[in-house]
Amino acid sequence: MPQLGYTLSSEEFGPTELVDIARRAEDAGFDFVSISDHFHPWVAAQGESPFVWSTLGGIATVTDEIEVGVTCPTTRIHPVNVAHAVATIDEMLGDRFTFGVGTGENLNEHVTGERWPEHDIRLAKLDEAMDVMRNLWTGETTSHHGTHYTVENARLYTVPDDQPTVIGSAFGSQTARWVADNTDGLWCSGPKSVPVEAYEDAGGDGPKYTQLHGCYADSENEAIDTIYEGWPNGSIPGELGQELSTPAHFEQAAQLVEREDIAESGTTTEPDPQAHIDSIEAAIDAGYDHVYYHQIGPEQGKALEFYEAEVLPSF
Repeated sequence: MPQLGYTLSSEEFGPTELVDIARRAEDAGFDFVSISDHFHPWVAAQGESPFVWSTLGGIATVTDEIEVGVTCPTTRIHPVNVAHAVATIDEMLGDRFTFGVGTGENLNEHVTGERWPEHDIRLAKLDEAMDVMRNLWTGETTSHHGTHYTVENARLYTVPDDQPTVIGSAFGSQTARWVADNTDGLWCSGPKSVPVEAYEDAGGDGPKYTQLHGCYADSENEAIDTIYEGWPNGSIPGELGQELSTPAHFEQAAQLVEREDIAESGTTTEPDPQAHIDSIEAAIDAGYDHVYYHQIGPEQGKALEFYEAEVLPSF
């Protein structure tokens, strides 16, 4: 039975709103929610970027079921501090918590002034960061003098009984193979089959998550308008999502996006329940067993009611 989730869009909503959306998503019958760790929104029109770890503390107090999205524990925040945050949230949420890791985006990671390296270096940093964090989660005193990180006599006193569950983000075969060797599950965006195949070929047998984007509105034209104004970054092609460094750069790239591109991007814009059901089923057919929906725009309540009444019962 697939697990169905809902996105807490921290690029579009403040922390108090996100806590409320998490509670409402659980009440609607979703199995989990996922939240991103961003320093910036993709474009200024989205307007928000609260600190994810503070928001999670609030969510922990109002929900009974939750899983958590992807962060980059390598550049903007030292892995010692990420390990500290994860250990605390894992204590609050217990087996309801899943920690997602990835190699990040320049948009969020460049802010400390550290150089944004090529992908192979980012993956090596993530690999080393995972070693640091797992050692700290044992509750033992940890020192580490590696290629990218130094840790001296660090010990976490608030730690979970077991190592946190970790899923890894991958969009291509190389990272998917690393995820299979180093984490408990795979995370992706969209119904991409290549990462699933590479992950499973490398021996990965954990849960597989993917995010689907859409906008439920009274009409398809209204949905496309909302996405065009508030989430044009979803139609920017290739690796620009990892390489552009500011919301202004994303806005410049988004000038090349037409409304027709949004309609053809795979983002669900029809108000017909079957279109949303078909989108989820396509992700399941591609091999994903945890599928979660991102409602773009302000109409979160309307979308949650629509999914509760018209979409979730089909699963």
